[in-house]
Amino acid sequence: MWTILMGIFLILHGMVHLLYAGQSGRFFELRPGMTWPDSSWLFSKLLGDPVTRLVVVVLLALAALGYIVSGFGLFLHQSWWRLATVWTAVFSSTIFLLFWDGKVQALDEKGGVGILLNLAIIVVVIIWKQTS
Repeated sequence: MWTILMGIFLILHGMVHLLYAGQSGRFFELRPGMTWPDSSWLFSKLLGDPVTRLVVVVLLALAALGYIVSGFGLFLHQSWWRLATVWTAVFSSTIFLLFWDGKVQALDEKGGVGILLNLAIIVVVIIWKQTS
């Protein structure tokens, strides 16, 4: 039962990354006025906001793929699902940190909740003794 719930959660978490990718690419608005990743503390001045958004779309799509593949790996009892999940969580958190605008306002729109979920996923995967 826990395997099914965890696998579904990983796949859904990956789908949320696709929502953020769509928002970042301005394909749709998750919330009016949501502008992340514009004004990224690291990349916006270097690349400009349009290129920064494109980079984020690609990176978030890769993170989504990582979570979806990890979830299916868990369903299929593959030994690599743990490593793939932990690496994807680290990768995802790094994206949100590197493309953050440096302001603490509206952290939920900038991946703050996602980082907390990624940390929780890492802890659960590390302490979960079940191999299936």
